[in-house]
Amino acid sequence: MYFNRFDIVEAYYLALSHCHTGQSSKEYKRLSQITEYFNPSFNLSYETLSDNGKIIYQNVIGKLIKE
Repeated sequence: MYFNRFDIVEAYYLALSHCHTGQSSKEYKRLSQITEYFNPSFNLSYETLSDNGKIIYQNVIGKLIKE
């Protein structure tokens, strides 16, 4: 895994959109903050993430599940 801002934002956006539990959740709040400066591609999915993005996504999902 290496530092790439675009991979990080895409992975967090996707993970948060998959794991939020409603509009009152902290995950949804963070997702809303991300969309203030990030406009995702219409075809953004796990399959379209880079290898680095997939690793970041899996780490984020792991953290969200533990909380």
